[in-house]
Amino acid sequence: MNRCAGTGQSPFFARRWLALTATCGLLVLCGRAATAQTAAAPLRPATAPGHSASCPPLLQHRFDRLQDEKPQSLCQYAGQVVLVVNTASYCGFTGQYKGLEALYERYKGRGLVVLGFPANDFGRQEPGANQAIADFCENTFGVKFPMFAKTTVVGRGANAFYQQLAARTGQTPQWNFHKYLIARDGQTVRSYPSATEPDNPAFVRDLEKILSAKI
Repeated sequence: MNRCAGTGQSPFFARRWLALTATCGLLVLCGRAATAQTAAAPLRPATAPGHSASCPPLLQHRFDRLQDEKPQSLCQYAGQVVLVVNTASYCGFTGQYKGLEALYERYKGRGLVVLGFPANDFGRQEPGANQAIADFCENTFGVKFPMFAKTTVVGRGANAFYQQLAARTGQTPQWNFHKYLIARDGQTVRSYPSATEPDNPAFVRDLEKILSAKI
């Protein structure tokens, strides 16, 4: 029987060997091409844990709820108009709780949410524990808008949310019941001093304009 030169194999096995070698070579080339394509593919940035990709950075914070101290993400308010107020129970402006609740009830159907952040930063006018603050707000003013655990809003110990609000507006709270109004885009922020009452005509005009604006 004739043998293939130099292989010591029959022509039939030689053909099988050549076909197998060609197939292996093709698989190697395909594997290298796939590896190169994977390496060249751009990496997509990961969304921060616990936050939706649609949540603006300004709202990517968590705070304990005042009543039960359960963690809450501010991302749940993305797309709404957010009024942020640092509150106190024994302040000359404490009566604004009533106006803030009325404002919330009037405009929540149009997308307004009021967020209260009790703080003992000014005149030590919020000395109580969270439960005492919660009872005071509900029993005295019937507050239903979201309130969070006592925090710090000014100075080196200010929470990160308030640091961002101050950086965005160039204004820090000078007393209790300072107000920040955040538009639906989560980027536009206006600042109002403590003396601005919730029913102040100029403030209400600003609020209605922001509520009516489209993202």
